[in-house]
Amino acid sequence: MASSSGNDDDLTIPRAAINKMIKETLPNVRVANDARELVVNCCTEFIHLISSEANEICNKSEKKTISPEHVINALESLGFGSYIAEVKDVLQECKTVALKRRKASSRLENLGIPEEELLRQQQELFAKQAALRRQNITVFIYCNSTPTRSEQSRHTRGLLCLRVGAVVVPVWFWVRL
Repeated sequence: MASSSGNDDDLTIPRAAINKMIKETLPNVRVANDARELVVNCCTEFIHLISSEANEICNKSEKKTISPEHVINALESLGFGSYIAEVKDVLQECKTVALKRRKASSRLENLGIPEEELLRQQQELFAKQAALRRQNITVFIYCNSTPTRSEQSRHTRGLLCLRVGAVVVPVWFWVRL
């Protein structure tokens, strides 16, 4: 495969993956290293061909992301229509596995507590927090809006009282009008 970069390893399938597929497909057959290298190059070229065609189809449909439908259309346009049924089966299997992974990683399902119970517990915590706020902390603000120095420089004197339990903390402040 001709490539513009000097390092072809960046553009090939890992040899270990190909070796595993060869062993699974042909368990009782010995395959020469040259033949394995040829399989790697053929797979890489096939993927490049399909992805290039899928990219063109994607661009024609004015999309920015290649979707599975673009790949299926690329297979059809390149004459690999006989693979489409199997590709669709594998796609469905991948979607199912991905959905199971997402569900398995969901924190709610890992807790084993129904969502309604979690919602009830959340509302209970909110209510407790609101009650604590009402009981322990109260803020009073008093402002005097009369001018203190002169008509050009109007200031307002204010008092902020913060009550935490039985303790009241007064804070005086000035606000320029």
